[in-house]
Amino acid sequence: MFKILMVAAAMFTVACAGKGALPQQTAATPARPVVGVSLLTQSHTFYKDLEDAMQAEAKTQNLDLIIVACEMDPAKQASQMEDFIAQKVSALIVAPCDSTAIVPYVQKAQGAGIPVFSADIAVNGARVTSHVASDNFAGGKLAAQTLAGLLHDRGKVLIIDHPDVASVQDRTRGFEEEMKKHPGIVVVGRPSASGQRAKAMAVMEDMLQAHRDLNGVFAINDDTALGAASVIEAAGRRDIVIVGFDATAEAQDAIRKGGALKADISQYPRRIGQTVVQLVARHLRGERVPAAVPVDVSLVNGDTLKQP
Repeated sequence: MFKILMVAAAMFTVACAGKGALPQQTAATPARPVVGVSLLTQSHTFYKDLEDAMQAEAKTQNLDLIIVACEMDPAKQASQMEDFIAQKVSALIVAPCDSTAIVPYVQKAQGAGIPVFSADIAVNGARVTSHVASDNFAGGKLAAQTLAGLLHDRGKVLIIDHPDVASVQDRTRGFEEEMKKHPGIVVVGRPSASGQRAKAMAVMEDMLQAHRDLNGVFAINDDTALGAASVIEAAGRRDIVIVGFDATAEAQDAIRKGGALKADISQYPRRIGQTVVQLVARHLRGERVPAAVPVDVSLVNGDTLKQP
């Protein structure tokens, strides 16, 4: 009877170990480092791919990951960070929903001796051990070059922004830097849709009324691009073109259909996820790691999608 009770207790313990709890370690198995991960969201295709790659690489590196997401809520992300600090994880990986608001919690973790890494989105105002992300500045420049080409270097364009996020700040900075080389194109506004499709639709409806002579849109991610495209197409505005950012499968399908979305800047979330976990493992082994690892971006349009 004693043995039966012990087995039942062990099964109950395993059943109660949730996704946000520290993995169980036993005397028979050596403890593996536990890494806390707080993501911007788990609903976007980009972050699903990033998470899958992180999990796969963690198995290779003999790490345990606890992955949570704040779903665009800075207060929730702050609470997640506090929980990880209290659990005394070996390292933290963050993709901030607000690059500035997260700073005190990054600093608190570092003060507790926990190294912090950032993936996709940088932390503004605190130095992390290493940051892995797309080369967003280069991506913004490429988006501007592409939009200028589509408009033959003349017209009025809109940036649908998400200014709280460092990666987007880099994209728009690159976009505006490149647009200085195209004086025939004027940026008429930078409204924010917070990277969300429904908000992008509302913003686009307003902008069609405010700028009836609009010619182009730079959308900072594909949810924004697809939301804006649906409004433009419903209005019958075939004279407005969109360049997006992410190149998700849904966006690529929209480009193939020949609607308002004409091109996209492609990111490689799996490479970002794999790389940041590799850097965590190297750091925990006592190796030096680079402060920043930029991941290349590329252009996706109708022509590239026809290539085998």
